[in-house]
Order: sequence, then structure tokens, then C-alpha cells
Amino acid sequence: MKKVIIIFLFFITSSTAFGNMKNNIINNLVSTQNLSFDFEQNINGKIESGTCVMEYPKKIYCAYNLKNKKKLISNGKSLVIKTSSGSYYRYPISKTPLDYILDKKILIAEIKKSKERIINDAFINFTIFKEGNEINIFFDKNNFNLIGWQTLDIYQNLNITFLSSIEKNQKLSKNLFKLPSQN
Repeated sequence: MKKVIIIFLFFITSSTAFGNMKNNIINNLVSTQNLSFDFEQNINGKIESGTCVMEYPKKIYCAYNLKNKKKLISNGKSLVIKTSSGSYYRYPISKTPLDYILDKKILIAEIKKSKERIINDAFINFTIFKEGNEINIFFDKNNFNLIGWQTLDIYQNLNITFLSSIEKNQKLSKNLFKLPSQN
């Protein structure tokens, strides 16, 4: 009988802890208007890094630490990748996994109905399945900040993005998410 009570108490305690973590993540997302961060991105073994600013919903500006000065910008509708050499790629954001990652309403709704996993006792992971996309979202177990994601990009390349030096709710320039003109 003691074993049954101990197992029951463990189950109640651990499910309450998971519930609290999920609620803390949701509350953190609700209070977040924008994030500034450094990133490291691994696309099929090719490592790129840089800085980003994202603003909910669906806006992002990233400057890569590359010789070609690659930039990734979304105004909430379109996603543009541009380099200093003149390469210019434009996609509807709705055709990319960023459509879900950059929309906190979707994230919150998916987190509410998803089961979380603890990874290395440091990260909380949720897997989202949307319109053929499998998106793994990662949060810090201690401060509940978004710290990364794993997706397949539009070319079916594995894309793992890790965030660091995260700052929330900074004052942003109004023109930051303006799409660059095509040369």
C-alpha cells in the first residue's frame, strides 16, 4: 500500500510540475512582444550565426555573420533572403515553418494541447504538427524563454536554430521589418 501511495504522490507531483512549466511558458509568451537574440543555425551540418530581432506576430530581421552579409527579413506576410551580391529570394511566410514559430497565438494554442518533454534536464520541448510541418520548439527550463527550434526548410533541409543572449520587449525601430528592394 505504501508503494501505491508513493507512486501516486510522485505522479501527482510530476504532472503538477509539468503543468506549471507549461503555464509558465505560456505566461512568458503572453508577456513577450519581441525578442532580440544571437543565433547559431545548423542546416545539414553547415553552421551560420548572427543576430535577430523578432516581433510577434510573424516579423523577423536577421543579419548573418557571413562575408555576403546575408539578411533574412519578414514583414509578417513575406519572407526575404538577400545577400550583398544581389541574390534575392522572396517567399510567402505562410509557406515556411516560421509562419508558426513567429506567431505566439499559434504557439500558445499548440503548447496547450501538446505533451512536453524534458531534454537533458535543461530544455522543455514541444512538437507541433501543422500542414505537413513538424516543428520542434525548445524553451529554457529555468526562465521559460524560447531558446530554439528544429524544422525542415522549404528545400527539406534539417534546420536547427539555437538562440542565446536573449532580450525581451526592447524598443524597436518602426522600419526594422521593412522588406529590402530587389536590385
